[in-house]
Amino acid sequence: MPDLLAIDALRAGYGEAVVLPAMSLTLGEGQVLALLGRNGTGKTTLINSIVGITRRFGGTIALGGQDITVMRPDQRARAGIGWVPQERNIFRSLTVEENMTAVAQPGPWTVEKVYEMFPRLKERRSNYGNQLSGGEQQMLAIGRALTLNPKVLLLDEPTEGLAPIIVEELLRALGTITRAGGICSIIVEQNAQKILGLADRVVILERGAIVHDAASAALKADPAVLERYLGVAGAAAH
Repeated sequence: MPDLLAIDALRAGYGEAVVLPAMSLTLGEGQVLALLGRNGTGKTTLINSIVGITRRFGGTIALGGQDITVMRPDQRARAGIGWVPQERNIFRSLTVEENMTAVAQPGPWTVEKVYEMFPRLKERRSNYGNQLSGGEQQMLAIGRALTLNPKVLLLDEPTEGLAPIIVEELLRALGTITRAGGICSIIVEQNAQKILGLADRVVILERGAIVHDAASAALKADPAVLERYLGVAGAAAH
């Protein structure tokens, strides 16, 4: 069975600037990848390149064996790229329910299933996007990405700026999503400790290149790696 996501020698960036000089990465079904690195190392550029909103200078991206390299972002979304950007990008003038039904595609993730996972969204189903708290907006952004029934779920700093209790709820939900099967996930997160328990695999970027790729458990057992690449001690990685 082909990898769900296969990136080969991808060279990408913005304008004339190359941020990812030669990125190769594969992900299989059910894999949860934590993408770590200091600010400006290319994490968001990698996510954006999978979504299709950077400039590609070379290389290929395949999704479930299908070449999506030249597809537009909307075509990639329909093909199975689910994206939760840092800005969340929810439709503020639509209700919670309309946000999800506007993009929904057939599959196991229905609006009702999202409501089961995030009961708070069900309570707010008639509220507009601009009437939600930051945590509720993040739940909606994740729920909307899921109703696309993606093969790959991309989350760019999903817990940033949220209260600890909301972070716990989101991480529990992400655990449920990733274990449900049929998808793989890439999660960009500044706080390594938050995500190590959820991810199976960790990739650390430096200057647009992979400098560390290992099982999450191995990184937990060797906190010196976190200190070397992220400048944080393993016991208190912030």
